[in-house]
Amino acid sequence: MKPNHLFFVRGIMGLFFLLYTAMPSQARFSVYSKIDSSSYKQFKGSILDSKSKNELIYASITVSGTTISTVSNSEGKFSIKVPTDKQNSSLVISFLGYKNKVVPIKELKPEKNLLYLEPSNTILDEVVVNVTDANTIFMGVLNNRIQNYGDDPLQMTGFYRESIRKRRTYVSLSESIVTIQKQPFSRDIQDQVSLFKGRKNADYTKLDTVNFKLQGGPFSALFVDIVKNPTFIFSEDAFELYDFNLEDVTQINGKRVLVLAFKQKPTNKNPLYYGKMYIDAKSLAVISATFSLNVEDKVKAGLSFTRKKPAGLDVYPTEVRYQINYKEQNGKWIYAYSRGDLTFKLNWAKKIFNTVYSTTVEMAVTDWKKQDNKETLATQKLTSNVIMSDKVLSLADPDFWGEYNIIEPEKSIESAIRKIQRKALNERGEE
Repeated sequence: MKPNHLFFVRGIMGLFFLLYTAMPSQARFSVYSKIDSSSYKQFKGSILDSKSKNELIYASITVSGTTISTVSNSEGKFSIKVPTDKQNSSLVISFLGYKNKVVPIKELKPEKNLLYLEPSNTILDEVVVNVTDANTIFMGVLNNRIQNYGDDPLQMTGFYRESIRKRRTYVSLSESIVTIQKQPFSRDIQDQVSLFKGRKNADYTKLDTVNFKLQGGPFSALFVDIVKNPTFIFSEDAFELYDFNLEDVTQINGKRVLVLAFKQKPTNKNPLYYGKMYIDAKSLAVISATFSLNVEDKVKAGLSFTRKKPAGLDVYPTEVRYQINYKEQNGKWIYAYSRGDLTFKLNWAKKIFNTVYSTTVEMAVTDWKKQDNKETLATQKLTSNVIMSDKVLSLADPDFWGEYNIIEPEKSIESAIRKIQRKALNERGEE
């Protein structure tokens, strides 16, 4: 029997991690319903730069005239399901620094569509901004939140995926369709999440003395929303902790976008974040942001994540990266996609070799509307300390998602899913 090592790792930004040995699963939840596949058509392809032919990752794909959307994955690939009554519509593809592309759905093939976006080549006037101006831009971002993002509660449908790897091997993978009750900015209330359907796989045989599980589930992805939760990074003393600098000016769909960089002041030795916010110059709305944790001081960085651990074990992050994207709809910006990539190293005393765990969480909003208190779907409300892999069933069904849009899996994840499905089919054949 493996030692019962138990310790907790918490994350800044509201991300929580739990590492422990295999334990009995909690109650699982899933909804199975027969989906009429004739009610939609699915289209797959890649989003590419028209000149370099490089993949454009996390590009936004929307069905025109609707709120149906998805994003390209970290390899530029996408899939989207379009209702049959929307087949005369178009796909609108947008990406920071590129011209929007509109493609009639009737021109698309079921698979292997290559959609090329052209970079925005408009020459922009040189902008000279001093430190005070950069600080003013950041304050404008905070002060204009309600104006830019609205103050109506929204009901969203989202696709959530979390994966955990031990070195290069996937040891846990869970995917879910969730409903999100996005709360107004004017009310200090946490967003609410309910699970509609989900699936998972966890291979405990590939683990050694501890099992790494992610605590927080979809809440982990929602906490990355720095417009809704700015204090998770900046706190009220932002100008005492960070230096802001206007680094560049770019475009999105003909709009000028300011690239506001931030990093911790040299005098501050605690691990803080550094990154960039892409801000609409006219409204001062954050369109996108990327940021990472300073992990140079591994001891302090480790303490910022660790709540409890067994004696003789050091845990510290070696990489912590986040991405958040927003989408404009009817003059307002909404949360569209977020992702977190974290890598931890585990060092046991008196052991030569260490263990490296990597986890990725990502969530994409695939549809939304103004909040309706009448829930028609059979859902299970989740708490912020939920462990998704204990709440959902197996990963075997290849047609599990039916009409719901998902983030196209990366090659490594797709390969892992196929292996799981083959194993499940073989086990069924032996029964």
